[in-house]
Amino acid sequence: MTGRTVDLLVLGSGAAGLAAAVAGAAGGLSVLVLEKTEWLGGTSAYSAGTSWIPGHRRQPDPAADLAAARRYLDALVGDRAPRELRESSLRHGAEAIEYFERLGLRFRHSASVADYHPELPGSGIGRALEPHPFDARRLAGFGRVRWPIREFALFGGTLMVRRSEADQLLKVFDGSVRATALALRLGARWALDRLRHPRGTRLTMGNALVAALYDQLTRRGGEVWFTARTTELTTDDSGRVTGAVVSHRGHVVRLSARRGVVLAGGGFPANPDLRAEHLPSPTPQFTPAAEGATGDTIVLARSAGGVLAEPRDDNALWFPSSLGRRADGSTAVFPHIWDRAKPGIVAVNAAGRRFVDESVSYHRFVRAMYAAPDAIPAWLILDAHTLKRYGLGLIRPHARERVLRRHIEDGYLHIGQTIEGLAETIGVDPDGLKRTIEAANHLGAIKKPPFCAIAVVPTPLATTLGLRINAHAQVLAEHGDPVRGLYACGNDAMSATASEYPGAGCQIGAGLVFGYLAAQHIRRSS
Repeated sequence: MTGRTVDLLVLGSGAAGLAAAVAGAAGGLSVLVLEKTEWLGGTSAYSAGTSWIPGHRRQPDPAADLAAARRYLDALVGDRAPRELRESSLRHGAEAIEYFERLGLRFRHSASVADYHPELPGSGIGRALEPHPFDARRLAGFGRVRWPIREFALFGGTLMVRRSEADQLLKVFDGSVRATALALRLGARWALDRLRHPRGTRLTMGNALVAALYDQLTRRGGEVWFTARTTELTTDDSGRVTGAVVSHRGHVVRLSARRGVVLAGGGFPANPDLRAEHLPSPTPQFTPAAEGATGDTIVLARSAGGVLAEPRDDNALWFPSSLGRRADGSTAVFPHIWDRAKPGIVAVNAAGRRFVDESVSYHRFVRAMYAAPDAIPAWLILDAHTLKRYGLGLIRPHARERVLRRHIEDGYLHIGQTIEGLAETIGVDPDGLKRTIEAANHLGAIKKPPFCAIAVVPTPLATTLGLRINAHAQVLAEHGDPVRGLYACGNDAMSATASEYPGAGCQIGAGLVFGYLAAQHIRRSS
C-alpha cells in the first residue's frame, strides 16, 4: 500500500468541496480533492450555480437585508434546524463571498430574484448571486468539468447560455434584432470552439462556478484525483480522523491528512435504498442529481464516530421532473424549474383538479404533489398553441412536427383532440379536467386542439438529512463533541434550513459558506 501526506483532504468536488479546497490552498495548506467519478463538479455542475447570500454588499442596505433574512428564516425554519447553523451562515455569508471574490471569482447580482416564500415576514429580493460566465480556454482541466444537463443547453449540451440569455433567444422567433445579434454572437463563438473542443468553452451557471473554483485551486497548487473511491477514514488512538484509504488507478493508497478531512460528497439523492429509507412515499425513483451522490461519505463519517442529524419533514429539496427518452436511449430527467408558470399551463391530479399554483417554487410544487390526493404523477396540461410558443420540458419552442411525433411515440407527450379525449388517454377524470380547464381559461387560454399533457413526478435534487455539524462545519459525535479532524459541508452536512427552501441558490450558498468556514477553522487549528 503506497502512501502520501497532505494538510487537507477533501472528499467531493462540488461547489462546497471545492470551496473548502480553494480556501485551504489560499491559506497555504497542501490540498488534495478526491472525486470518485471521472467528472468534476458533482450536482453543482448541473445546477444554476446561484448562491443565496443575504446581506451581500450589492444589496442596497446589507445590514437591513441581513436582519430581515433572520426574521424570514425564523418564520420559515423555526426550531427545526439548529439556530447556530443559520446564524453562522448569515453572519459569514457576505464575508465568504467577498473572500472568494478577492481570490478571483466573479459574481453577478440577480437583483430581481425573489425569495420563495414571499408571504413570510422578512422575505426579500436580490439575495441571489449568479456566477459570471467562465472562459474555459484558460483552464487546463476543462475536459474534466461535468457537462450540464444536456436539455438545459443547446446543440446537444455543447452550448451553454445563461437563463436570461435563453429568454432573450426565444425572441428570435418574434424577429427581435437584439435576440438575433445575441444568437449570432454566441453561435460564432461556439462554432470556433468546436474546431478544437468537444463543446463550447463559454461556461455558464453551475459549470461556470465549478470551473472558476477549480481554476483557483490548481493555480494554488491544489490537486484533484478522479475515479478515487474512499473505502475508509483512518483515525488515531484518540479518535481523531487522520486520513483515508483510497482506491485509485488500480492501487490502494493510504492518505494522511495533517490538518483535517472535509466531507462534501453531495448527500444521498442518487442512492435508491437510502431514498426508500428516508424520503416520503411513494419513493421517488429518479433524481436529477449527479450519479456520485450516493451517501458513501456519510457512511464513512458514521464509521468514524459522526452521527446523522434528526430527520426533518421530507428530508429533501425537490424538483417536479418529467421523464423522457433521449435519442441515444438514455433517460432524461427534466426538472421543471421555470416553465410551469407560463400562461396557458395548468397542473392537475388524477381527478382532473388543479391542486397548486403553478408559479410556486419547484420545492413547494412537489410538496403540494405529496399533500394532494392522487397527484403523483401530476399532469401539466396545455394546448398546441402554448406548446408551440413556449415549449415544455424536453420540447423546445417551435419544435418541428417530427420531434413532436417522436415524443408522442415515446409516451412523453400525450395528446387529444378534445379535453375529454386527452383525459381518457392519461387516466384523468374527464369531467373534472373539463371543469378545471373552463375555470383556468381566464389565466391563459387552453382552447386550441390538439390538447397536450406531460406527466411530472417528484425527484430529489438534494437531500437535507446529513451529518450533525457545528457552526465551524465540524462533524459531531453522539455526545455532541466534535469528531476531531473531520468536517462536512454541502449536502453531506445537515441543512441549516431543515428541509425548507428559502430562495434560489440556498444549497450552493450554504455550501460555499460552510466550505469556507471549514477551511478557516482547519487553518486556525493546530
